[in-house]
Amino acid sequence: MTTTEASEREQDAAQSLRDAGLRVTAPRLAAIAALGEHSHATADEVFERVVRALPGTSLQATYVVLAALTGAGIVRRIEPAGSSARYELRIGDNHHHVVCTLCGAVDDVDCVVGEAPCLTPSDAAGFLVQTAEVTFWGLCPACRALEAATQ
Repeated sequence: MTTTEASEREQDAAQSLRDAGLRVTAPRLAAIAALGEHSHATADEVFERVVRALPGTSLQATYVVLAALTGAGIVRRIEPAGSSARYELRIGDNHHHVVCTLCGAVDDVDCVVGEAPCLTPSDAAGFLVQTAEVTFWGLCPACRALEAATQ
C-alpha cells in the first residue's frame, strides 16, 4: 500500500468515526487499520497489530475500542460457535461466513438467496426478522490440500 493510499484510508476511518459521533483517537484509528489489514480478526489479533503502532496500548483498551466501534456500527462482531469473537469492517449488508473446521479460517459468503434477510423462517413467532446469520462449516483450500496430501 502506498503512503497516499494509507493516508486516504486513515482519512476515511476518521470520517467514519466522526459520522458515528465518536472522537477520532489513535487507538480507534489503529484498530480500524488493523481490521483493514486482517478481516475476521479476534480481539487478540487486533491488539497484536495495534500495539505495534501504539506500544502503550493494553488488551483491555483494545476490547473497549472494539466495543465502541461495534456499538457505533463501524465494525461487525461475529461469534462462530466454539471460537472467539471476530471483528470485520464489512457492514451494511447481510452476508454470511464460512469457517474452516480444522484451522479456523473465516471468509465471507454473500447473501444465500434473494434479498436480506436471505432466509425466511417458517414461523417468526411475531418477530419482525431483519437479518439472518448463517455460518457454513467445512475445510478451507489449504486444509483440503493438506488433508489430500496426507492420504
